[in-house]
Amino acid sequence: MNRLLISYDLVSPGRNYDDLYDYLTNFPKWAKPLESLWVVKTKKNCDQVKKEIVDNYLDQNDKLLVVNITGSASSWFNIPAEDWIKNNE
Repeated sequence: MNRLLISYDLVSPGRNYDDLYDYLTNFPKWAKPLESLWVVKTKKNCDQVKKEIVDNYLDQNDKLLVVNITGSASSWFNIPAEDWIKNNE
């Protein structure tokens, strides 16, 4: 299983987070530690998730970053999803 960090910036006009939130919360394991930052656990790779998001939820002016953080060292401070991150390494 991959642990993917997903960050995005939906640029106005046409900001609509609802469909993107539905997509991200549909992963069996997910956390939203910061406003536009998610961590999901999935069998998919970065390119697959990026393609699904770009093809279905983003406009041409939006921005997206998907990074595989499986097994990577990490450090954080005061993150609400701290327990989820520790339990899904």
